[in-house]
Order: sequence, then structure tokens, then C-alpha cells
Amino acid sequence: MTTALAPIDAIRAEMNRMNGEFLKALPQQIPVERFIRTAITAVQMNPYLMQADKRSLFAACMKAAQDGLLVDGREAALVKYGERIEYMPMVGGILKKLRQSGQLLSISAHVVYEKDAFEYELGDNERIVHKPALADRGRPIAAYAIAYTTDGGAYREVMSVADIESIRNLSRSGNNGPWKNHWSEMARKTVLRRLCKRLPSSTDIDSVLLADNEHYDLSKPAAQQEAPAQPRTSRLKAAIARKATPATPALEAITVDAEPSKEVSDGTADDADAE
Repeated sequence: MTTALAPIDAIRAEMNRMNGEFLKALPQQIPVERFIRTAITAVQMNPYLMQADKRSLFAACMKAAQDGLLVDGREAALVKYGERIEYMPMVGGILKKLRQSGQLLSISAHVVYEKDAFEYELGDNERIVHKPALADRGRPIAAYAIAYTTDGGAYREVMSVADIESIRNLSRSGNNGPWKNHWSEMARKTVLRRLCKRLPSSTDIDSVLLADNEHYDLSKPAAQQEAPAQPRTSRLKAAIARKATPATPALEAITVDAEPSKEVSDGTADDADAE
């Protein structure tokens, strides 16, 4: 008589059975044992993932492996749409791919808060000066990304909260998942994605950005893409006009622990092409 395996044990057994397939998909620098262990941990920390279609779970893990990202909530996350699981690249994964391209000297993305000191200038000598407040930083008012390329180029992108919220409104899970629990990480990812449009392209980063596009509904009419007209947004827009300031929260590990939702997604559409 065969004893039925517990859900997590059944998932672990199937992951181990797929060892060879993961090994073929993963880049050499990621041991297959580590990838499988990270995926199982993600499922254990988010039990609702076990309630979804298992084939979609394994397929999502395989896509993450092919893109060379760990589903640890920092490089990538597993999110649930109805009965299906999909993998979502996170800000850590996008930064990782950009840095691995060999075309950048440095790249970073930060959130600005209303009590930070922030200056942003365009023109012949573009520049961003950001001095984060050490105590209460207030509400977020913007996000920015800066990249320096090996050929001497310097690229900067700044987005207001209203700009970021317009992208969030395209997300299939704008009110759930990472957007709800890790807004600052999603804001950093959104401005980073917009900056990517101007940076040297590579097959690896293009693949990751394409995967991220799947989490957005680009068919929404333009009116729905605008940030909601709320008093808070108005205050923040006034603050950024007055201070022009972004902030610098450190990249923290993220666990997507939101309740399952039919619209769980990220926030990095492509401005009609994902930010």
C-alpha cells in the first residue's frame, strides 16, 4: 500500500526529478542544488503556491532557471494568478543581469522621500544629488536610476510617484503581491526598466524584461493608465516640484507573501512596453 506524500514532499520529489532539466537550463554559476532548494523554500514560505496548478509552478521555475534567476524573492518571485503560477523578475534579478552584461561600470536605483535632500537637473550638465534623511524620511515622492557604461556614457532616469503609479495601474496585480507589500522595490524596478530602454541591449536582459512584460495588461485604455487623482498624490507631486528629491533604501530580500489573487503581478510594464 502506497502512502501519499505531503504536498511539499510531492513538490520536492518532482523538483528533484527535474534536476537534469534544470541543470541544462541554468548558467554554470548557479548550482542546480541551490536553485531547487531556493524554489522549495519559496513554496514553503508561501503555502498558497501549493494550492495552484503544479504544472504551472514547475514551468515557472523552469523559466526562471532559463533566465538564470533564483526564485528567492529578490532576484525573482513566484506569483499566483487564479490557479496558475508565474515567475516574476525582481529588481535584484534585473540588476544582476545588467551587471553581468559587461557593458556597465555601475548601475543603481533608489527611492526618494519627501524629507530627503534631492536635486535633479537636465540640460548640458545633467546631474542628480541625493542625500537621504537619516531619521523619518516621510513619504516617497520619486525614484531614480543611474548607469555608467564602459564607453564613458552616463544615463539617468527620474520618475515621480504619479509616473510609477501609472505603471502600477497596468499591472495584473497592482493591488496585491509585491506592489502592495514591497512598493519601494517595485518603484526601483520600474525606473530601472525605463532606464534599460536607453542602455546597451543584450540577449540576457532582453529575455528577463520580456518575462516581466507578461505581468502587465497593456490593453488597458490610456485613461486607466493615469495615476489616481488622490490628495496624497497631489501632495507628493507638489513635494517633488518643490524639492526634486529621490531616496536610497537598501536592496532587501523580498518574499512574496501576499494573499493569492487573480491579479497578482509586478509593476514594470513598458509604458506600453513596460517601464
